[in-house]
Amino acid sequence: MALAKMHELADSAIERWKAQRVAIVHRLGRVDVGHASVAIAVACPHRAEAIAACHWLIDELKVQVPIWKKEWYAVQSPKWIHS
Repeated sequence: MALAKMHELADSAIERWKAQRVAIVHRLGRVDVGHASVAIAVACPHRAEAIAACHWLIDELKVQVPIWKKEWYAVQSPKWIHS
């Protein structure tokens, strides 16, 4: 489900910003605090459009892509969070 939504977002960015290539990668498994969990790359003829597309993609990924994560705490038991 998450992969299909990321493909939809990539297609939207390609159409909206006339991007030649879009890549979105979200890590699976444990990610320590301070480490990257998402990578987005966009190739456009102009830098400003590529940056705008990246900005839009990360914001939309957080809103639209059903990603669940398990947070671990020092004092309480872990819990699943939908982000």
